[in-house]
Amino acid sequence: MEEKIPIKNKNKVTFKSKLGVIFATAGSAVGLGNIWHFPTTCGQSGGAAFILLYLGITLVLGVPGMLSEFIIGRNSAKNSFAAYKEAGGKKAWGTVGIMGALCSALILGFYSVIAGWCLYYLYLAITDNVIGTSEQITTTFGNLMSPDNYVPCLLSVVFILFTHFIIVRGVRKGIELASKIMVPTLIFLLILLIGASCTLDNAWSGIEFLFKPDFSQLDSHIVFMALGEAFFSLSLGTACLCTYASYFKDEVNIVKSTTQIVSIDILVAIMAGLMIFPAAFSVNVQPDAGPSLVFMTMPNVFNHAFPHAVAYIISTLFYLLLTIAALTSTISMHEIGTAIISQETKLSRTQGAYCMTVFCALVGILSALSMSHEGWGLFGMSFFDNFDKLTANIMLPLGGLLSLLIVGWIMPKEKVMDQLTSYGRFKAFAPLVSLFYVLARFICPILIVCIFMSKIGVI
Repeated sequence: MEEKIPIKNKNKVTFKSKLGVIFATAGSAVGLGNIWHFPTTCGQSGGAAFILLYLGITLVLGVPGMLSEFIIGRNSAKNSFAAYKEAGGKKAWGTVGIMGALCSALILGFYSVIAGWCLYYLYLAITDNVIGTSEQITTTFGNLMSPDNYVPCLLSVVFILFTHFIIVRGVRKGIELASKIMVPTLIFLLILLIGASCTLDNAWSGIEFLFKPDFSQLDSHIVFMALGEAFFSLSLGTACLCTYASYFKDEVNIVKSTTQIVSIDILVAIMAGLMIFPAAFSVNVQPDAGPSLVFMTMPNVFNHAFPHAVAYIISTLFYLLLTIAALTSTISMHEIGTAIISQETKLSRTQGAYCMTVFCALVGILSALSMSHEGWGLFGMSFFDNFDKLTANIMLPLGGLLSLLIVGWIMPKEKVMDQLTSYGRFKAFAPLVSLFYVLARFICPILIVCIFMSKIGVI
């Protein structure tokens, strides 16, 4: 049978290599959440039993969700607004892509605040000012959050400018090249830190907690936490995957790529656990402290677990790891809006990137100020928390749900088949289409509704 090669895809901007596809898309999913949020959630939820539950939900929800966004993006080979409009058959569906871009811009804005903290602590680590007594560590973080300290605002903007520099270089020379450097570096740093962590006294207790399941600890709350972790760890609902898929060549096997990207994301999350749990257990610290884990708990761990010279090296590598993890994610968040602006208006890619950078910088500054200045926010919460709740509780689940419904119920089945088989190149996946439709039409939407209801406190 002759391959059906769509003419509209022949001259589009694409990632240069299949490795670039994997690293760029995996980089968008792998971020700070993998390094601190997953271990924190795992620590709060019983360790190994939570991981097994998370793995199962990721296969059922994460893979179809990612495939749906890949299908929508590569089908049009355009920005997320145009992609959703074409997939839905009506202009109104393009608002899903706009919502994804806005959601990502808001996330980038407040995410850059935490990324700026990582930059600050990397500087402190290099200058040997992270390691100290518990009181000194607490004072350092307290000074960072002081109302008189505007360094977090500055560092938030600096981090967004780092992201901007990569975006303006384009898809191949910017996003793909940076991802090819940063993702392997991130994994290499994780391996080094795991090696250091697992050689500590009592490290086996942390390893056992991570891999020996205790199913008696599982309850409905932990199930919903695993649902949310599986959904959010893969960047579903942000239009990021859709945007990156528009840069896929027609011969890219999106089913295989999805399994590889999901596997990398899971691997990095578990590796982060292997890095943090043995070290924490070696000094009798439970790693379930949320964001403060990496800025207060871990410096205490470094201080007590290692000789000073070793702690200096470990802390520097750790905060370098966090900085790289943050940057791989911010690149993808920035690209979504940049692509829409540059493709849907008369502005160039560079001008579109500047528009995104200015907007995200304003969100970042507002978020940073609201964390140190009481009363800066709405509904009794800081602007940082407002943006976090709006995106995590409403925009992300809604974007993921609509993507699945569009692919499952609205897009012509032959177009879905074209994407899943890469226009007839990989016919072996054709028998899986029926399973995909069951998941996309029924199972995954029900799971996302459950996530939404748990987030707003209904269940």
